[in-house]
Amino acid sequence: MDHLIRDSAPLELYAWLDADAELPGWDVLSDNPFSLPLPEDSFTTVQNYFAEYHLEYYRQRLFKEFPSRLHALLLFATRVDAENFRAKHPARVFGKHLVPARSQGAYVVSFHDSSWLDYLRLPHSLNLATLDEVSNHYWRGRLVEEIGLRFMDAAWREPPVIEALFQGTLELVTHHHHTGWLPGFS
Repeated sequence: MDHLIRDSAPLELYAWLDADAELPGWDVLSDNPFSLPLPEDSFTTVQNYFAEYHLEYYRQRLFKEFPSRLHALLLFATRVDAENFRAKHPARVFGKHLVPARSQGAYVVSFHDSSWLDYLRLPHSLNLATLDEVSNHYWRGRLVEEIGLRFMDAAWREPPVIEALFQGTLELVTHHHHTGWLPGFS
């Protein structure tokens, strides 16, 4: 599958981090943008848990070779994907900084359209067949915009936001900031 990579060639990914964070990426259980509810939003917490539970259950049955969402770091495939995530979920990244991270050594990474999770988190009741269908599309690497989803009797299309489920070692990429000052005068 072309969206599952086992390699050691350097790979650059992106994460939204707090200023004091040391390791890039989100852990689904503790530090991803959907792990903590927004204030006064316990219904969303239950929806998020159910979405993650079903995706993991489906992965364990049919896609065991892929990194688990529960044990991988969640990053973004490109800077554009990270920026698109911020545009869709500004409250989830508020106060965080976008940082690049580079892989070191061997890793496993898979790429998926996070818009599938947005669909699972909509306020609707999905039967198990639909949950399986959505999970199948997610793990196969399909984009939401390729599939004709419906929500409240209307077409539901979202631009892709590609997330990376990463297992391996990462280092922060530090960029030297250029200023208009001459060397020694900054």
